[in-house]
Amino acid sequence: MDNGLNILYRGPLESCNYDCSYCPFAKKKNTREELAYDKQCLDRFVAWTDSQNRPISILFTPWGEALIRNYYQQSLIKLSQQDNIKKISIQTNLSGNLSWTKSANSDKLALWTTFHPTETTVDRFLEKCNQLQQNNIKYSVGIVGKKENFECIKELKEKIQNRVYFWVNAYKREPDYYSQAEIDWLLEIDPLFSLNNTVYKTKGKACFAGESSISIDGEGNVTRCHFIKEKIGNIYQKSLNQILSSQPCSNDSCRCYIGYMNLKELNLNAIYGDRVLERIPIKNH
Repeated sequence: MDNGLNILYRGPLESCNYDCSYCPFAKKKNTREELAYDKQCLDRFVAWTDSQNRPISILFTPWGEALIRNYYQQSLIKLSQQDNIKKISIQTNLSGNLSWTKSANSDKLALWTTFHPTETTVDRFLEKCNQLQQNNIKYSVGIVGKKENFECIKELKEKIQNRVYFWVNAYKREPDYYSQAEIDWLLEIDPLFSLNNTVYKTKGKACFAGESSISIDGEGNVTRCHFIKEKIGNIYQKSLNQILSSQPCSNDSCRCYIGYMNLKELNLNAIYGDRVLERIPIKNH
């Protein structure tokens, strides 16, 4: 087999059952036809992965919430059982039914879960986490580090303790948003907070994006990462060997985990090992 490949997949789905004020997909609904097309794209992608003769790890990064859709649940089950799939993960608010996870290969499936304080309670969210643990599904838990979320962050950390890795996404829309005391406190909650509370200067720097990590949309179009819009190929028209190449980053900066996780100088594999996609550090494996 060839070297492994990380894929970030984002199909045409644009809908969510939550109503977070900062999100453009809050309470947005796709039509029946749009959902049917999203399923068609997903089915084609899953079939393509099964035809590849190399180890593949996948992180689904939907615009909205995908796991309330049965066809996503079934696709994750299927992918988790494919021989060439090393890891399968998805970003989720954890609001949907989780009984399907019993049918998945728990050695391969892991969830990137996010707590939304305005949409659910800490106790309801932790009930969902307990279901994952009962089904032996690995997961990480996260929250946006806005100041109005600090009480929820404190409560969630106290109740989840160190069972799983609890990450805090730094709020970077306002410069110098945190005081030093707030940063110190957030580092007690999430020892890796400083990694996320950084805007990386990346122009010309070495990156795994395009080399061993790519982003794919529902049409099969490939970009090096979610934040570089230049199309480098299409998986249904070219082989991966024709698409993949090593190129320095063309963006001035990178501020999101699913982008900077590929920055070679950070060497995040030393922190996350083979769980960089689901954001679970080695010490929490």
